[in-house]
Amino acid sequence: MEKILERVVDKVAQQAKQTQKKDEQTKQFSKILPALLEKGIDNIDFSMFTESMKTALLNSIGTEYMRKGRMREAMKAFILAGNKESLTAMGDDYTRVCLYSNAIECYRLANNTNKLAKIGTKCLEEGRAGDAITAFRAINDTAKLVAVGEDCLRREKYDHAIEVFSAVGNKEKLAQVGDKALRERQLGYAAKAYELAGDSQRLSTLGDACLREGLFATAHKAYTLAGNTMMAQFVQQNFGNQLNL
Repeated sequence: MEKILERVVDKVAQQAKQTQKKDEQTKQFSKILPALLEKGIDNIDFSMFTESMKTALLNSIGTEYMRKGRMREAMKAFILAGNKESLTAMGDDYTRVCLYSNAIECYRLANNTNKLAKIGTKCLEEGRAGDAITAFRAINDTAKLVAVGEDCLRREKYDHAIEVFSAVGNKEKLAQVGDKALRERQLGYAAKAYELAGDSQRLSTLGDACLREGLFATAHKAYTLAGNTMMAQFVQQNFGNQLNL
């Protein structure tokens, strides 16, 4: 019984020492924090500190930066400290005020896949395609990315649709984006989609459409990308002087 009591007493004593040490560190840090904040993280030499002291100091700096509203600097401090909990908390704060791009960056740095999935879904529901793409790409969620791409195609957000289907390597969907863009006379997007799809036939068709409409520069580019040397030379020889091709 006495031995058990001794162990309990020793444990309590050790915990008290650790608490006292942390309190002393906090007091010590509080004295130098203003100077460090003014100096900036990039200009501070941490080499004289132990790894644990460096981490504690970085967390103190990050917390103080947050208190002052200097969020980018706070984020950097927490990254260096490997403090994923604080990065996630920052992400939550950004989410509450609808700054989704910043929130996604915090969750990504914290490697918080659950939060990234949730905010990606939220952004998709709210029509924030760019943010949804960023979130789902961070966690390599191909199925959700395709869903975003389909939504963007329906809404005729060709740039985002092309980004998504290019990222997942879906050439069939890229061709569909190009077809719809061509029907809607969005020829630049059509050219980009067909190029990324590597669809020579569709690129030549696009070249024909541009040629009929007198868009010689776009036609020349489309034929060149398609490898249609004959038509590319035709455009260059007949219209190259006036267009400086």
